[in-house]
This record gives sequence, structure tokens and C-alpha cells, in this order.
Amino acid sequence: MQSVMSCFLSVPFLCRRWGRVGMLAGGISLAGMGLAQAAGDNTLTLQLLDRVNALEEQTREMRGQIDQLTNQVQQQNATLSKQIGDMDFAMQHGHGGVAGSSTLAPPAAAAAAATAPAAKRTPDDVLKAGNDALLKQDYATAQTDAQQVLSGPKSPRQVDAQYLLAQSLAGQKQYRQSALAYYDAYNRAPHGQRAPSALLGVAATLVALNDKASACQALDKLSSEFPEPAARIKSAEQVYRKRAKCS
Repeated sequence: MQSVMSCFLSVPFLCRRWGRVGMLAGGISLAGMGLAQAAGDNTLTLQLLDRVNALEEQTREMRGQIDQLTNQVQQQNATLSKQIGDMDFAMQHGHGGVAGSSTLAPPAAAAAAATAPAAKRTPDDVLKAGNDALLKQDYATAQTDAQQVLSGPKSPRQVDAQYLLAQSLAGQKQYRQSALAYYDAYNRAPHGQRAPSALLGVAATLVALNDKASACQALDKLSSEFPEPAARIKSAEQVYRKRAKCS
């Protein structure tokens, strides 16, 4: 307190000078605060503008979607109105203008016939179609028919289906899969009618795979289990023995 009083009493000029300096410093400080506040206001304004622009863009997108939905609804209403008008006209003029008569019955019957399930084919029908396809060298169709029978309930015809599958695979030159399918056909009925042909098929596909040793084993099994096969089986056996160079 004394130093301050001495300042006023002894050196009034210097006191006035320091007072001006203090005022200037305070003014500079207030100016800085004002600039900072102005900068903060500008940032907030920019953020608000960005937000407004985003909202406007969303509004435009929503309006576009609403317009599109409105057009779709109008088109659907127009189509429905036309269908109702056609039905009314048909009911009024279908049979000499008698109200209540309908010309929609034949189309309805046709639609019912079209949607009615096709008659289910029996395994015999499917196998016949598959063998016909095999003769036409439509091996893919023959394979599909064979697999359809094999995927159904168990029946004696599945041996024939397995044999047809092996033939169709051989026709597509899928010899490894064909050999397995032929052997499966044999295993399903080792003493059945298809067994000799199935073993011959195993040998033929193994020859095609150049597995001559295995082909000879299949032919030996054929001759041991069926010493008196049909003439065509015996003839084909001799051919494949020569190709495999069996001893």
C-alpha cells in the first residue's frame, strides 16, 4: 500500500505511464478473447451449415423415393382397374349378355391343368427312358434317369439302374467312376443276371485306364464265377484278355 501511495505522491508521471501500459495490456487481452470467440462462432456456423446441407440432401432422397413409390402405386392401380374392367365385361357378355355368366372358367380350367403335377413315372418308365437315351448317346440324360431310380425306394430294378449308371459314365469317358459303378452293380446281385456283364464292364474300363493287371483280375473273376457265360460275354472276354495281355 505504501509503494502504491508513494507512486502517486512521488512519481506521478511514471504512474500514469504504467497505468497506460496496463490498460493497453488489458485491451490486447480482451481483443484476443474477442478473436477466439469469433473463431469459435465461425466453426459452429460451419458445422450448422454442414448439418443443414446433409438434412437437405436426405430430404431430396426421401422425396425421390416417395415419388418412385407413388408412380408404382399408380401403375398397379391402373393395371388392377383394367383387370377388373375386363372381368366385368367378360361376365356380362360371355354368354349372350346373361349377367353372372363367366368366360373365365375355361382359362381357369386350363390354368389348373397347367399347374397340376405331371404323372409320376414308375422306375420301369424311368429306366426305359434312360436306356433309350443311352442308345441315342445322350449319356447325361441316361445318368440322370439312373440316379433317379437309385435315389428312390429300394427295389430289384436298382441293379439295372446301377448298371445303366455305369454305362452312362463309360459313355462320358469317366472310366474310373464307371469301373466303380460296374463293380457296385455286381455287388448288388453277385449271382444275378447283370453280374457277368458288370464284371466285363469292370475289365473294359480298367483296360481303358491302362490298368491291365487289374483288368486281368476282373476277367479271371468272371471266368471263375461264370465258367459258361453267354456267347457275347465269352467273346468280349477274349477280346479284352488280348488287349490286357493276360497270361
